[in-house]
This record gives sequence, structure tokens and C-alpha cells, in this order.
Amino acid sequence: MTLTAAANAPADLASGPKPVRRVVIGNKNGVPAVLSDERRLGQFESWPEFSNTLLWTTPPQPQVGSPELAQDPVPATASFLPPVGGTSFMIVTFPPDSQMADPSFNGPGFGEEVGRKVPGLAQTFESDDPAMHTTDTVDYGIVLEGEIWLDLGQDEVHLHKHDVVIQNGARHGWRNKSNTTTTMLFVLIGAQRTL
Repeated sequence: MTLTAAANAPADLASGPKPVRRVVIGNKNGVPAVLSDERRLGQFESWPEFSNTLLWTTPPQPQVGSPELAQDPVPATASFLPPVGGTSFMIVTFPPDSQMADPSFNGPGFGEEVGRKVPGLAQTFESDDPAMHTTDTVDYGIVLEGEIWLDLGQDEVHLHKHDVVIQNGARHGWRNKSNTTTTMLFVLIGAQRTL
């Protein structure tokens, strides 16, 4: 996977998603050390107010110890969906859904870009309702800024800043019915579906 946005973009952008500072700590010569310190932003040209920034992944049985084991796994990530026991850590910025109703919004272009930049996860979105998807993951999500509605098809949950949701492989979608941007942090844990 290629990080398409500038890794060291300025932190004081006037509008839109903000780069996330990612500091990686590990052992260097047996001593705790900063192995990398950089800003990341997975922004989308077709909808600049939206972002999905993959910050880290782990395999099913991660190892720690040498600095080589703490090298950036993101560029080699082929799927945002982790294998069983693996994890994906990301921050997503959701603009208001009302922006999609604007005649200038390029829905097909955005869908194509999501397919390229969010591999694995993008393929789970339903064609009839592109917000809805089902993944073989346990997801921990926390609202960092704003508010959002978790659509469960027959029901919805209105979440506010600092609310936490644990999503266990159910069909769901994220809807930003507000007039401001919402930012969420997600940790996806690969799971085995039994039904």
C-alpha cells in the first residue's frame, strides 16, 4: 500500500483533515528510543474533507525487541482489514453527509479512490448503500471530535465526542448527519466469523 498524502504535511492546515503525528518507540541497542516521528494524512483528492489514515498494523503474533521489528508496516499493507488476530489502527475524518448531495460531488470518483486507497475494507461496502459494510473484525472506535450516527440498518446509535463503540462483525455504516466534521479513531482486530 502506498501512502498517498504527504507524510510530513504541516499541522496547521486551514480546513479539512489534520495530519496525525505518529511517534514510534522501540528498543535501540537495548535502550528505549524514538524510532520515527512523523505526520501522516491519508487524504482523498476527490473529497478533500474526508481522510482515512492507516497509522499501524500488526500481524497475528507480533514480536517486539529489535528496531527492525518496529519498522513501518503501512507501506507494505495490502489490506486495511487485518488477518485473524492482526490489527489495523486508523483515524478517519467524516465530513457532513450533506456534502455528498452537492452537485459538484463526484461519487464515482470518490468510490474509485476509496477502492485504491483503502484496499480490503473498500471491497466490503455495499453497492446499494455504500456506507453499509460488514467485516470479519472486532472494531474499537472512539469519537475524537464531533458527533456521528452508527447505522445498524433497523436502528441507529447517536455517538458524541469521547463515546466508544465496540463493533463485533455486524453490518453497519457511519453517517455524519451534523454540519461539522467528525474524527474517529479505530482499532480493527481480525476475527474468525462463525456464522
